[in-house]
Amino acid sequence: MTERPDSLAERYARLARESPRRGPDVAIRALDIAFSLLFALVALPFGLGVALAILLTTGRPMLYSGERVGRAGRTFTMHKFRTLKPDAESRLGGYLGPELVERTRDEVTRLGRWLRATQLDELPQFWNVLRGDLSFVGPRPIRPRFFEELAEQLPAYWQRLVVRPGLTGLAQVRRGYETSMSDKLAHDLEWIADRSVRLYLRTLWSTGWRVLRQSARGVVNPGD
Repeated sequence: MTERPDSLAERYARLARESPRRGPDVAIRALDIAFSLLFALVALPFGLGVALAILLTTGRPMLYSGERVGRAGRTFTMHKFRTLKPDAESRLGGYLGPELVERTRDEVTRLGRWLRATQLDELPQFWNVLRGDLSFVGPRPIRPRFFEELAEQLPAYWQRLVVRPGLTGLAQVRRGYETSMSDKLAHDLEWIADRSVRLYLRTLWSTGWRVLRQSARGVVNPGD
């Protein structure tokens, strides 16, 4: 029987698994666990309030759960508080980049607009960090269906599989959501090459400051 040839994603996942681990990766994982436990404890009352508000305004489900590609090509389920209309994923699943951003605007609920503006929709991802699916810092996770497409367009794209995807990253701190994938990749590769504790903490601090400013604006004017 002829063996099925490996797909592009499978070959890249094997390359990622064979990449040598580095000392800072252990320290970063320890920080991920410590911060996720701390932040989850602090955010628990807010999370319960958000879940109840979603249930009362738009019903179930209260969480959005989507498949994403993680370290070494392993897929995992990423969780967020639902900010879109029910079944929005079926209407948006075929889009990526600026077109996805544009179409998503029409799917956001009134409460979801406020949750996005204040960043509270991201709270359930602390669980993903604690499980080891995500790190606090790394390339933003992507849907499996888009991985091979982007790997063909951008030859270095597979290197994102060497590290855990992140809640935030250099691309998110330095650029906006509508930045091109090639530009985002350049910042992701910088993190992959460095991934020092110092850069991790600096990126986390910059993200925290940005989130505080966005949350303050979101409380006053969630439509912006």
